[in-house]
Amino acid sequence: MAGLLTESELRKRLKGQDLKAFKTIDVPKGTIVTPSAKGFLSEHHIQLNYIEDTSEMNIEVREEVQRSAHYKYTTLYGGVLEEKPEHMTSLYGNVLVFKDHKRIIFRGKLDSLESKILETQTSFHALKCKRLVADLQEILEFVRQILRCEVLEEELQELSLQNMNEAEVREISHNPQKYYGIAHLIPDYKMGEVLVRLNTLRSTTRETELAAYEAFKEETGEAKRNDIILALNRLSSLFWIMMLKYHAGQYNS
Repeated sequence: MAGLLTESELRKRLKGQDLKAFKTIDVPKGTIVTPSAKGFLSEHHIQLNYIEDTSEMNIEVREEVQRSAHYKYTTLYGGVLEEKPEHMTSLYGNVLVFKDHKRIIFRGKLDSLESKILETQTSFHALKCKRLVADLQEILEFVRQILRCEVLEEELQELSLQNMNEAEVREISHNPQKYYGIAHLIPDYKMGEVLVRLNTLRSTTRETELAAYEAFKEETGEAKRNDIILALNRLSSLFWIMMLKYHAGQYNS
């Protein structure tokens, strides 16, 4: 059973120590390290040394590891649990958080965005808008990749959809007259179902981007996962481009 290393635990272990003198710190092999702990270690240029034999560790730390090994779940708040309470859910691995944790809220927003995309695909399929359905499928798979990278704490690949990269999406979405020969749109019900549904996906993506910022915002206002936030920002712009393309008749060919 792996233990949990939190930022608070690190600060307790290193309290009163000269952090500049620490190059490594021993932890049992398999220890789960929280994102804030990783940030603390990176800030002070300390590497983790994973060891097999915990007898080499000091007695206080060894007793904590042994105590945690008897429990199925750990929490970000230093607790250990045998059963998962209904008001808690998994952040990653066997680490539990309350269900109103900001990263869990963000995952819910991603789930809602996926649902909206599927709902829109169903409508477009009925309208025989095959190219739109295909473009939405590509986007759906990218949204699922965002969720995977968030849960596994992996770096997200740069957005590359509909033969456009992030920079091209930003450029084209800001210059509809240059690329499509039309002015910026003001959404209106008279535009019809297709444009109204695409606009809903655009605004839902904006809400998801804001939830991502809330989930990863630090005290300084900087965000830990700028890769995810940037991807969602460009994705909302991509939906805007799809609206422009449809309005300009480029989905008719």
